[in-house]
Order: sequence, then structure tokens, then C-alpha cells
Amino acid sequence: MIRVILIGFMGAGKTTVGKALAKALGVTFYDLDWYIETRMRKTVKQIFDEQGEEKFRKIEHNMLHEVAEFENVVISCGGGTPCFYDNMDYLNQQGDTIYLKASPDVLYKHLKIAKGVRPLLLNKTPEEVQVYIREELSRREQFYGKAKHILNIDVMDSLDKVQHCIEEIKKTVF
Repeated sequence: MIRVILIGFMGAGKTTVGKALAKALGVTFYDLDWYIETRMRKTVKQIFDEQGEEKFRKIEHNMLHEVAEFENVVISCGGGTPCFYDNMDYLNQQGDTIYLKASPDVLYKHLKIAKGVRPLLLNKTPEEVQVYIREELSRREQFYGKAKHILNIDVMDSLDKVQHCIEEIKKTVF
């Protein structure tokens, strides 16, 4: 049974790597945020706007406990998922956790070109986003660092390098 769980800060490439890894392994890919949106019939942003972050984190926790029971999957978690409740310990019990580690500068570059809406970054200036990334990443590192495997993705800036990342994960986990 395969259950690989990707964690890391927003913009680290969890969805990109997760999709490619699932395809390479011949298993199903689940993005936890997409799963939540499908089940709740609302975007993550709508949930944040209507119910606040605390309620969103409870929903996320409950949905995580559903998805992390699936077999033969690669799961991409939201950036904050490991940092609430007992989520990180639970993830480590459920499968092979991999922290896609990136520097604040790389995360900022990825987030600048990303297309999705990031509720926690809304209405922030570029400077405020950079400060937020540094401060939040520093706070979250204690949770991310509990992953069974850590993969530095600072060099992952092309499809060839994404493929290299997939090969590194396969060597590390399998």
C-alpha cells in the first residue's frame, strides 16, 4: 500500500510534485484543499471569509482524517495543515510524510507567479508578503520538521527538476 503525504509552505510545489509523483507511481492524487472545496461546495477563500480560519482548520482536520485513510494515494496538504491539532503526528502515523522545504525567497518567487487565491496573503503588499512568509515559515518549521523525509526544493524551477524531485522521493521512500 502506498500513502505519500506532501507537506510544506504554500508555494512549495506540493500540488505540482504530488500530481507528477502520483502519475509516476500509478496511484490517485488528492489535494486536500480541492477535496475540501468539493465536499463543502465552497472555495477555501469562501470558507475563510464566511467562517474564519478557526472553523476552516476544524473542517480541514476532519477532511484530513478522511483522505489520509485512502490507500494507494499521494496527498498534498495545505500549508497550514500540519500546524493545527494533532495533524502532524496523525500524518506520520498514516504514511510517508515528505516536507518540501524551500527558502523564503523561493517561496515568494513561486507565490508571485502562482495563479490561485491565497486567503492568508490577500490585501498584503509584496513587502508584507515577504515578511509573512519569513515569520510564518519560522513558526511552522517545528511542525514541518517532524516529517519522516525532508527534500529541499529550492532548485525545483523547471519540469526537468520536478522530475528529479520525483526520482529523489522514490529513492528516499521506496
